[in-house]
Amino acid sequence: MITEKLRKESDEIWRRIFNHPFVVQLYSGDLPIEKFKFYVLQDFNYLVGLTRALSVIASKAEYPLIAEILELAKEEITTEMRNYEELLQKLDLTLEEAIKTEPTLVNSAYMDFMLSTAYKGTVAEGLTALLPCFWSYAEIAKYHKERLEKNPVRIYKEWGEVYLSKEYLNLVERLRKIIDSLGGEYERLKRIFVTGSKFELAFWEMAWRGSDVL
Repeated sequence: MITEKLRKESDEIWRRIFNHPFVVQLYSGDLPIEKFKFYVLQDFNYLVGLTRALSVIASKAEYPLIAEILELAKEEITTEMRNYEELLQKLDLTLEEAIKTEPTLVNSAYMDFMLSTAYKGTVAEGLTALLPCFWSYAEIAKYHKERLEKNPVRIYKEWGEVYLSKEYLNLVERLRKIIDSLGGEYERLKRIFVTGSKFELAFWEMAWRGSDVL
């Protein structure tokens, strides 16, 4: 499978993500709440950009694939984004605050990478740019499952459990199957997937520092 091969190519990057201090402290419940708030505001904006990229990719696909990709975009909006709106309320943040939050340079660059690949690349390339985000969150939750079960911070525990849900895991599996079925120039897909994985690591580092990584 192409996606499995891509995952192995990025294993070192993903291991750094799994063991990043922000991720470890979030899943163990030791993360300062202000760091989590900063992350949530940035990630909310990122998810809007990701959904835009999915819409662009869908517009380039043929039927019935266009319908499946649009369904993935709909699930992203109705499920994960709705969860984030509820999360904002629990953190005493407003939707207006999230919308007005200025994306960091790392966040802006990541969104630009996704949208640029969506516009300029093939359907498979566009989806491959998004795959590290979807897939790594599922693997992070699996890797830290025991920590999450013992997590004393309810809001962190509820956040992490989303990525272990059947609905989310099914979404990741569907995205992988689409990419595997489409194929493409492997070296090109590899560069895109590795770049996306690096952006994921940079995003966690940005969240940990509470600012851009400069």
